[in-house]
Amino acid sequence: MKIITVCGSLRFYKEMMIITEKMELEGNCMLVPIYNPEMPNKDDFTEEVLMLDKMHKERIKLADAILVVNVDGYIGSSTTKEIEFAKSLNKEIIYYTDLLK
Repeated sequence: MKIITVCGSLRFYKEMMIITEKMELEGNCMLVPIYNPEMPNKDDFTEEVLMLDKMHKERIKLADAILVVNVDGYIGSSTTKEIEFAKSLNKEIIYYTDLLK
C-alpha cells in the first residue's frame, strides 16, 4: 500500500475522482484536495485559499508519492510547483497519462 496525494488542475476534478477510486480499490490510500464547484470567486477567499494550499503541501509531505492528473498532458503552474515540492522531498511522481498506457 502506498499513500498517494492527488495533484492537478481542479478543472479535472471528475477525472481525479475516477482515478482515485480505482487506485484505492487497488489498495492505495489516496489523499485528495477538497473542491467546491459552487464556491464563489476564490479571489474573495484569499486567507482560505492560502490555508488550503498549505494543507495540500502537508498532504504531499505525508505521502509516499503524488499522482499528477495531467489530462491531455496539461500541467498548470500550481501543479508544476507541487511537482517540484514533491521532488524536493524525494517523493515518487506518478503521471495519470502514464497509467493509461
